[in-house]
Amino acid sequence: MGAVVALDALLNERRVWKGQPGALPSDSDQPTGLAALDRVLPGGGWPEAALSEILVPAAGLGELRLLWPTLARLTASAERVVLVAPPHIPYPQAWQAAGVDLRWLALVEASGRDALWAAEQCLRSGSCAAVLCWPQQADDRALRRLQVAAETGQTLAFAYRPLDAALNPSPAALRIAVDGWPAQLRVLKCRGGLPPAAPIALSR
Repeated sequence: MGAVVALDALLNERRVWKGQPGALPSDSDQPTGLAALDRVLPGGGWPEAALSEILVPAAGLGELRLLWPTLARLTASAERVVLVAPPHIPYPQAWQAAGVDLRWLALVEASGRDALWAAEQCLRSGSCAAVLCWPQQADDRALRRLQVAAETGQTLAFAYRPLDAALNPSPAALRIAVDGWPAQLRVLKCRGGLPPAAPIALSR
């Protein structure tokens, strides 16, 4: 009986997370800008001060469009966004057309472990609103460092990784698989809730 009372006390104090079959979105400080995605994410947007993984079959399929609404919102508020070692040189006109203020966009050229180190330092600095990186062959330890750095700097962290990385566990708070663009998204993992069973179709 004592164990039951103790458990009730923990639940009442909200010290135990109870998984729910569907997310209950609230007003998030970091909405994705995509209503269909916000509806299924716990909190109604990107997990704050955390690492989100975006898994893609190949680079250049329009996967950056998933983040453009967020990056446009951040740069419109004069907040810095950093791209660390993108696989292709960003096309300025496309970013501007998406509403991103290029004055607040920074590009870091690096490779291998240097790219991971640069992303970690940008996240820890607390001077960036969001950091996007494309880590190559990142292991669990490297991803955990990015997650901790995001928490330390209170920064949004996004890591673009190959789709086959979904087979391995990850410390990321959110994992989304992107199938081309216009996209069909699959939420593979979301901290604070259970991933939706059905994929999410985005029209833009």
